[in-house]
Amino acid sequence: MRRTARPSADRHPARRPFGKHPPLAVSLIVLGLGTFLLVLAPMLAWYVQPRAAVNPVDIDTTAIYTGTGKVFDVEKVRTVPGRRITVTQRVRGDVADSERSGRAVWDVTTTVDTDQSLPAADPHDALEFMPHRWVTDRRTNTPVHCCREKPHIEGEAYLKFPFDVQKRDYRWWDNSLGAAVTLHYRDTRKVQGYEGYRFTGTVPATRTGTRLVPGAVVGLPERSQVHAEEWYANHLVELVVDQSTGRVLYARVGPRKTLRAPGAAKDAAVLLDSEKLAFTPRTQREQVRLAKTESGRLRMLGRTLPTGSAVLGFVLAATGAVLVLRGRARPDPSGSSPSTLTK
Repeated sequence: MRRTARPSADRHPARRPFGKHPPLAVSLIVLGLGTFLLVLAPMLAWYVQPRAAVNPVDIDTTAIYTGTGKVFDVEKVRTVPGRRITVTQRVRGDVADSERSGRAVWDVTTTVDTDQSLPAADPHDALEFMPHRWVTDRRTNTPVHCCREKPHIEGEAYLKFPFDVQKRDYRWWDNSLGAAVTLHYRDTRKVQGYEGYRFTGTVPATRTGTRLVPGAVVGLPERSQVHAEEWYANHLVELVVDQSTGRVLYARVGPRKTLRAPGAAKDAAVLLDSEKLAFTPRTQREQVRLAKTESGRLRMLGRTLPTGSAVLGFVLAATGAVLVLRGRARPDPSGSSPSTLTK
């Protein structure tokens, strides 16, 4: 006698809960998304983030240094001590020239004032007025000589350091000297509660040019005019720099500018001498604010997003792979063969 076996209830997969065995399409989507995130992680760290670490072309910032020192009073024809000194450094990007050249083209004006010349409607009324143009490779911060650059700037850093600052010596352009000076890494230092790398250096007395002045100014009263020698030194250059962006958080300089009679070994007149001209607290706060914003953006692109993408991608890819394998291992419900019993 032959009987046909009744199919058992567990031979109907459609009756199983959907959440226990998701469709193959869903498993493939999870696997594909995980794979995409795994590929995205190194792209963010090695491709996107380095291209975000570039000098801006639309910069517009002002840094102010203040301090006291000696200045040459033209009206009194002598050096006067104890004067308040203000240095204003304005940096503006030339967007049109930057886009044409592919470089960062920055126009810089530096003015040195006493209280007598502040506020000044015309910067030419300042004690000193120095306009110049700095052009750099946007990624490396290396000077580029194009786009009507003036003067011929050299060195690794000026106004800012390269991205990813290292604990080593750097060549810093000193515009008053007209040459690069070596700044040595010293230690870390906090500015307005934000930590940066501190670098210091000095500039020995160096002849920088000549200036036509009355002979009496340099001890030669018998001569109405003389081409006096200009000499420059710096007691101390101290910079605290954001490690990630190279932005200067704090700057201190100690300039000394003097005149000497032609061929003389000693200074005859002091034009400017200050032990310390430093960023004002307001400038420090602004520099720290910008450094936090810029370094946070770079950290997100270089660390946070790649790490999150890699971890989430691994979890999704592993989950998707397991679901695909389980789905393929299940028997096909439409292919079940009838079983018979012979008695």
